[in-house]
Amino acid sequence: MFQVKINEDELKAIYLETLQQHIEEIDKECIFWDSKELMKQTKMSWNTIQDKFFYDSRFPKKKIGGKWYYHGEKTKQFLSYWFAEQD
Repeated sequence: MFQVKINEDELKAIYLETLQQHIEEIDKECIFWDSKELMKQTKMSWNTIQDKFFYDSRFPKKKIGGKWYYHGEKTKQFLSYWFAEQD
């Protein structure tokens, strides 16, 4: 008969590290966001985005054809700074 002992804290740490690596890989896959992805990432409606930060000159955006695109990593950085500025 076999008996297996598992260190639950170590198992949890390995699980969380692996999960973080997968999240980072997924984030790298999506270089550009469209407006739908921006709304999904911020959990804001399009009207709220326009009211709060869309017209901020620091907000990185580019209109290609008739559609707005946002560089995922630069947008995350902007949103972090913008959020910190809110009262």
